[in-house]
Amino acid sequence: MKVTRSTISEPGTLTFVLLAHPTAEVNLNTTPMKILLIFTTAFLSLTAGMSTSAESSSRSEMRIPVMVELFTSEGCSSCPPADALLQKLDVQPIAGEEMIVLSEHVDYWNHIGWKDPYSSHFYSDRQSAYARRLGLSDVYTPQMIVDGTSQFVGSDETLADKAFAQALTKPKIAMRLTSVSIGATNVLLAHVETGSLQESFGLRMADVYVAVALNRAESHVSHGENAGRTLAHTAVVRSIVKVGSIRQGQAFDQDIQVKLDPGTDTHNLRLIAFVQEPGQGRVIGAAMHTVDAAMTARN
Repeated sequence: MKVTRSTISEPGTLTFVLLAHPTAEVNLNTTPMKILLIFTTAFLSLTAGMSTSAESSSRSEMRIPVMVELFTSEGCSSCPPADALLQKLDVQPIAGEEMIVLSEHVDYWNHIGWKDPYSSHFYSDRQSAYARRLGLSDVYTPQMIVDGTSQFVGSDETLADKAFAQALTKPKIAMRLTSVSIGATNVLLAHVETGSLQESFGLRMADVYVAVALNRAESHVSHGENAGRTLAHTAVVRSIVKVGSIRQGQAFDQDIQVKLDPGTDTHNLRLIAFVQEPGQGRVIGAAMHTVDAAMTARN
């Protein structure tokens, strides 16, 4: 349904190591010392190679963050397959990429018999802003937007794969979320850091946002197009807040606080931070931290 809305193990290796100890007494004119020098050189070359190999391995394990926003609704019969795709992406199925997913429930379906409990006009407005930015004549569900620059029907895995491959070619600013916890007054606390906004990004300024989302959510829909179905969701966004900006050559390093809604299940939350071009343009960096895991690690 589409709705228009604007890693030498040789005998003697241990002996070489012992001879090379700083407290050993040696005769520089003896043949054993020449042998020692030869094998010490070989040993150092080997360890240097191992170090380089380890560093290369570490680099190869680094994943590039890709932010995936799904605009969806429980009132839309075409949305459940897109919701399922988002859940699939959340378990990180693509090598080299860290999928940072957000499920944003719009409210313009609420008039046809089922009011989506996770919907907000804020997400409808956010989707409309993307439509204007991307030159679209309308908005629709399910719509998936990758790094703020690619959009397609949210259940289309072929187009999704193309968008993810393209995202791997784009530069990203480093981001880190630390000290994540829940305060006594139902406030989510965290520290957000970014690398510097280099000239290569082509931006004079970028905005820093944080989003709070439910890890999992479920509804039994009694009316509307999905009547009688139990729908499952992942990373259901409950709030998106701008926490600051960074100028070219600068970095962002700040403690943040986000007020949680009363009754929020603090064991079912994740915190997402992202850097976006002003005017809701391209996303140049993102990071995610599961709040419950963070709290457990701190206790």
